[in-house]
Amino acid sequence: MSYNILSQDLLEDNSHLYRHCRRLVLHWSFRFPNILKEIKHFDADVLCLQEVQEDHYGTEIRPSLESLGYHCEYKMRTGKKPDGCAICFKHSKFSLLSVNPVEFYRRDIPLLDRDNVGLVLLLQPKIPCAASPAICVANTHLLYNPRRGDIKLTQLAMLLAEISSVAHQKDGSCCPIVICGDFNSVPGSPLYSFIKEGKLNYEGLAIGKVSGQEQSSRGQRILSIPIWPPNLGISQNCVYEVQQVPKVEKTDSDLTQTELKKTEVVVTAEKVSSNLQHHFSLSSVYSHYFPDTGIPEVTTCHSRSAITVDYIFYSAEKEDIARLPGAEVALVGGLKLLARLSLLTEQDLWTVNGLPNENNSSDHLPLLAKFRLEL
Repeated sequence: MSYNILSQDLLEDNSHLYRHCRRLVLHWSFRFPNILKEIKHFDADVLCLQEVQEDHYGTEIRPSLESLGYHCEYKMRTGKKPDGCAICFKHSKFSLLSVNPVEFYRRDIPLLDRDNVGLVLLLQPKIPCAASPAICVANTHLLYNPRRGDIKLTQLAMLLAEISSVAHQKDGSCCPIVICGDFNSVPGSPLYSFIKEGKLNYEGLAIGKVSGQEQSSRGQRILSIPIWPPNLGISQNCVYEVQQVPKVEKTDSDLTQTELKKTEVVVTAEKVSSNLQHHFSLSSVYSHYFPDTGIPEVTTCHSRSAITVDYIFYSAEKEDIARLPGAEVALVGGLKLLARLSLLTEQDLWTVNGLPNENNSSDHLPLLAKFRLEL
């Protein structure tokens, strides 16, 4: 399950988005029991939650989930924002191999001045009498600002680099991957297409068009090439770069630190193009439109908008992508999508007065998928 549960502080800071709601349904004391009821009802083995407020996590959310048999890991946003991302899993189903938080704020890089975070876990399924591959589960909540596609793409690249590092197996392949979260980007946008297709030529792309949240002409500065500076240490293939430092004998005192730095930057600069890539073959659990009508699904609905911004992406089973030319089969895990929980249309949601309402206590809907892991 992936679920943005709407932090109470953010709700109160953005009360203009919830003018359509009855006051009662906005209180945390009303909302949390409803959210917990949904989690209990769907009974997922793994939960990826966004907008998890730190004080509520400590006093209510974590204890409640632990009593339901979940082990919880949490990464709070950096800076003054008191919410973050949690991944919780049934300890009857998985053991924890590693916890890898990702901070998108970097003091040394002016571009990366936002406090968003991600969390990447490596889980080992508890399967009797079988050697099961590990599963990599990632959760994130990317920057909202529709006009800062440069930051969003860089945050995504940082998450993908961490996933690549965590999911990498000894034989050079990647274990199965599930990436959940609120990506603050709509289906078909350049950011979305990059996740699904594994490549994006961003030359001439306006930073306000990256996420597709707004159709207006604001924020039309063009993305710089490269988008992020070399000292981030992440390549255009969204993996951590091995520093190309020339080998220096201890006796050679002529090559100073400054010259070393210069050499690194030059080596990197020569390779830069406007093509971003990643080597995962990712599918989306949801198709984003209802097949019979072509009407869009929505994952979030409040006074200002009703769109899809939440996703569950997964590495498709080998057979699913073997037919695609040039597909990196060696890097694909064995996940087969069996079922998903239906989403709704904007019209459906306004018949129950939008979100949050008496029964659905976030301004997002939960996403739910059932997978089979091929051994």
